Amino acid sequence: MPWQIDLASYAVSMLLLPVVLAPVIARNQRLLSAIAFMVASVSSLVMIVAGALTVWSGRTQKIVLLIGLPDLPFHLRLDPLSGFFLTVIGLLALFVSVYSKGYVKGILAKRSITSLTIFYCIFLAGMYMVVLSDDALIFLISWEVMAAASYFLVMFENERIENRRAAFLYMVVAHVGAIAILLSFGVLAGLAAGFGSFSGYTFDAMRAAKFPLEWATAAFLLSFFGFAAKAGVVPLHVWLPEAHPVAPSNVSALMSGVMLKTAIYGIIRVTFDLIKVFPWWWGAIVLILGLISAVMGVLYALMQHDLKRLLAYHSVENIGIILIGVGLAMIFTSFNMPLLAALALIAGIYHTLNHAMFKGLLFMGAGAVLHATHERNMEEMGGLIHMMPWTAALFLVGCVSISALPPFNGFVSEWLTFQAFLLSPSLPSPLLKLLIPMGAALLALTGALAAACFVKAFGVTFLGHWRGHHRPNVHEADWFMRIGMIMAAFTCLLLGIFPTILIGWLDTIPEQLLGTKIATTAGAFGWMWLTPVAYERASYSGPIVFCGILVVVLAAYLILHVRPGAIQRVPIWDCGFEKINQRMQYNATSFSMPIRRIFGFLFHVKEQVRISPQAAHKAFPKKLYYSLRVRDRFWGWLYKPVIELSFWVSRKVGRLQQGRIQAYLIYSFLTIIVLLVFL
Repeated sequence: MPWQIDLASYAVSMLLLPVVLAPVIARNQRLLSAIAFMVASVSSLVMIVAGALTVWSGRTQKIVLLIGLPDLPFHLRLDPLSGFFLTVIGLLALFVSVYSKGYVKGILAKRSITSLTIFYCIFLAGMYMVVLSDDALIFLISWEVMAAASYFLVMFENERIENRRAAFLYMVVAHVGAIAILLSFGVLAGLAAGFGSFSGYTFDAMRAAKFPLEWATAAFLLSFFGFAAKAGVVPLHVWLPEAHPVAPSNVSALMSGVMLKTAIYGIIRVTFDLIKVFPWWWGAIVLILGLISAVMGVLYALMQHDLKRLLAYHSVENIGIILIGVGLAMIFTSFNMPLLAALALIAGIYHTLNHAMFKGLLFMGAGAVLHATHERNMEEMGGLIHMMPWTAALFLVGCVSISALPPFNGFVSEWLTFQAFLLSPSLPSPLLKLLIPMGAALLALTGALAAACFVKAFGVTFLGHWRGHHRPNVHEADWFMRIGMIMAAFTCLLLGIFPTILIGWLDTIPEQLLGTKIATTAGAFGWMWLTPVAYERASYSGPIVFCGILVVVLAAYLILHVRPGAIQRVPIWDCGFEKINQRMQYNATSFSMPIRRIFGFLFHVKEQVRISPQAAHKAFPKKLYYSLRVRDRFWGWLYKPVIELSFWVSRKVGRLQQGRIQAYLIYSFLTIIVLLVFL
């Protein structure tokens, strides 16, 4: 009996309850908050059970809902791939919903949260339905529901012009992508059942069809462009660093952590499940764009002073890392190397889960900092570890995880991606033998730059002394917020210590899509050792590494903290000068300066230093003014010309608006003449 898909359907239906109740109980905002986020938490927990059991069983379940258009019912499907993404969305939604109960307390005193709770629940329902959809119609409807709900969430503080601007940009990019996805499904549906029939709109009809290479390529390129726009792949990433910083932090955690992953789901579903057969250069396109996104994303992040904008650019980087795994899996599949394809695909989907956890944790941590300081600029922070020790420790877990350092989860998925790279010399194409080692080097560069970026983010935000001009009444996050972050941090640790167990659970996905799995080789030496293909090539033990690090930390603590007098505190000394104040610290700008000098040609950098003209003597200026502006070159190369052209066309078309009835009658007459001539 298909009880897992029924359970998932009930979980989606539960999210409609707060939407219906919100207008009734809107006057009691605290009650509305409690009901909405409690229902969202329970719904997420139910979805985790349904998704995780589906992946574990490896079974596929389907239901048909007779509520669509006439003769076009809605088809739902729950298989291991959709079950995995439901689990990822449900996990982070559970943590963020618990966190949100405390987070909205800081908003209640300022404004109504009715729209926030309504669109929060609709947003979750839209993401779940995208993953459950098994035909083009319900997929696109769910996709639009998800996009519209997230638009209104970004617009929550609509009195601010940056929110309106970011929401508009996001909606434009989202709809351009949606049009491309629609065209892709139109091509696949038309080839599946003939362009004169609607029966090809189901994914089952597309799975059963064999597509000519030219049409399959058109469908793939359209779908990849559409999903890449949602995922924030370079150069379609411009909406992401605009929308995430201005959205409420709980929404930013969901948008970055799981909404972007619905695009990854779409790419995998269309490529491996619907089209199935493809040439190697499709995978090369995905791999190259993944590498560009990974490197450019982390470089953009290093230039940022806004903590949430920094995290948003790191989403571009990590989406790139996921696409690297997907691209390698496509290349290996096209050369009939199923075991290596399974390894690369596992690396990609493992990083999908890992990124959801540590990026959700980091955005929740940034939200706690913003909640306490009302500040996003890292230059105005510092020393928060003394006032927010829980948030600092949990944010540090996220920093270590995203920097791919053991024993946390980011290390495992990036290590698996490197293993897929190192095994690629067996590919027969000379071009790929050149491209893939270069890709491995770029991935290593990305990892090093990510570590540097989060040394900057944590050090400038939490260490040292307060850098701001005005010191607010900083306070620690409340317990609901802490519990949400603790659960995410604990999950990051478990995913890093027990990867072999998780890969055994994930292995039904490559078995479904590729016909093979890696659990036999990956777990050949039990749950303690991960051996992706063969133990002679590479092996990793998360539990042993964790125990080793724990022993070193405990030994250092015993040596330094147990013996009295082992640690002595003295004034800060700097080349004989002891009177150091908080304005003499490294800040975010100075930290990123060497990297900006090396990679500055990739950005539009405007740096100015000006001495105050009121100086008494040129050797002793009264004030020194420093300004730095780093802009994305893609704005000038791609988007600014399109925007200017759009305004030019709008101005020309606007001249047709004469305000006189005679002119409108002439327009109507000319239209009729043209239709009669050409039709």
